[in-house]
Amino acid sequence: MRNHFKWVAAAAYLGCHSIRVNAAGASDWEDGMGRAAESLRTLAEVADPYDINVIVENHGGLSSNGEWLAGVMVKADHPRVGTLPDFGNFNLGGGKWYDRYKGVAELMPFAKAVSAKSHTFDADGNETQSDYLRLMTTVKEAGYRGYVGVEYEGPKHTEAEGIQLTKDLLLRVREQLAS
Repeated sequence: MRNHFKWVAAAAYLGCHSIRVNAAGASDWEDGMGRAAESLRTLAEVADPYDINVIVENHGGLSSNGEWLAGVMVKADHPRVGTLPDFGNFNLGGGKWYDRYKGVAELMPFAKAVSAKSHTFDADGNETQSDYLRLMTTVKEAGYRGYVGVEYEGPKHTEAEGIQLTKDLLLRVREQLAS
């Protein structure tokens, strides 16, 4: 965790609003939750004078369990600590997946950024693994009005094409949500 201190200063220098950290290493529910919360709170205390948030993405292991990561946020109990819900990153390991819709709903109350991850698109330009209208409805209903990052990790398109397809999908969904 102390290794992240330098990244707080670097993020502030660059004009960032947050640094993203991982909490995927925990294996025990309660102990991992306590250790993650303590580390996040300590890092947030370092980040506070820099006006930098410390955000955790659901990124494997227990961190991909929305209930667990939301519990970490409650225990960390610091205004600079938050989540970065990633639509496509609820892989618990061992072939098990956490429900992405439930997970996003659990993480949105703590969100300081959102990651719209995509993999595969159908002929109409919709992501085949995630219902973007449903996910962005959850984001909107949570009162979130911040950044939505775009990630493409699919096999069919180049990164630039996949990012553009994801952006186009988000713009269509925004129009639907506005009407």
